Amino acid sequence: MRTGWRVISELGLGVMRARGADAITFLQGQLSNDTTRITAALQLSGYHTPQGRAIALLRLTRLPPEDLLAIMPLELVPVVIARLKRFVLRAKVQLTDESPHWDIRGYPDAPPALPAGALSLPYGSTRRLVLVPQSSGAPAEVTDGTRADWVACDIAEGLPQVYLATSEAFIAQMLNLDVTGGIALDKGCYTGQEIIARAHYRGQVKRRMQRFVSETPCSLTPGQTGRFTDGRSFKVVDAVAVEQGRCEFLAVTNPPGFSGAAAPTEEAESTSTAETQILLAVRELALPYELPAARP
Repeated sequence: MRTGWRVISELGLGVMRARGADAITFLQGQLSNDTTRITAALQLSGYHTPQGRAIALLRLTRLPPEDLLAIMPLELVPVVIARLKRFVLRAKVQLTDESPHWDIRGYPDAPPALPAGALSLPYGSTRRLVLVPQSSGAPAEVTDGTRADWVACDIAEGLPQVYLATSEAFIAQMLNLDVTGGIALDKGCYTGQEIIARAHYRGQVKRRMQRFVSETPCSLTPGQTGRFTDGRSFKVVDAVAVEQGRCEFLAVTNPPGFSGAAAPTEEAESTSTAETQILLAVRELALPYELPAARP
C-alpha cells in the first residue's frame, strides 16, 4: 500500500443524488444492499442486471430525511441514472447528477478542519472520503497524492470497483461483494437477486477476485483479459503500476490449481482463447480477508 500522501483531489469519482419520499424504498428494489440501513457512513452496494452482473458499485451515504448520495466512478453516473430512471414510474424520487456540486477528496486518515456542509466518510480500513460542497467557497487543497495512490490502497485492501470497461462483466460474488459487505442476503427482492442468491446458497462461484503482482514489466487496465502461465484465464478488475515497470492488480480468476467447469452464471465471463491478449507470469498476494471455498 502506498503511503506518505496527505490528500488526493483527482479521484475520478462522481455523485448521484436520490431524493424524495420514495428514495430509500425505490433503491431498496434496485440495489444489492439494504438501503434502509444506510447511515451517515458509506454503504457499499451493487447495481446489477437481471442476470446478476454488476453495472456499477455504489457507495452510499444518507442526508436526512429522504436524501441519498451515491458515489461511483464519474463515467458511470449518467449510465446508472439513465437505467434507474426506466423503473421510477410513479415512485416519488428524483435522480440527478450532482458531481459538479461536490469537491471529492481522499485522505489517508482523519482530515483536517473542514468547511460547513462537508461530509467526512470512512472508506476502507483507515481512509476517509470527503465531500466538500462547491457552494462553500472552500479553497482547493494542495494535492500531494495521485489517483494511482488511491487505487493502490484499494488493491491492497481487496476493494472492488467497476468502470465503464467492466460494467456487466462480473456477477456480484466474482467481485467478492459477499465478503466486503456489499450484499444483504436477508432483504427482499431486487434486480439480479435470484442469480446472486442462487450463487450464494449453492456455492457455485468458481471464479473470484484475487490479488496479484506481475513478475515482469507490463501495463494492465480494467477489463483486460489474459492467461497466467499456469493456464488460468483472468480479467482485470483494477491495476496500478509499481516498481520496475511491473503491475499490481486485482483480477477475477479461478483459485490456484483449479480444474473443472465454471458455473452456468460464470461461463459468459470466462476468457476464451480468442480473447486472450497476454500471457502473464504473476505472484499471488494475500487479501486482507478470506474467500469462501466453492462447493463442487
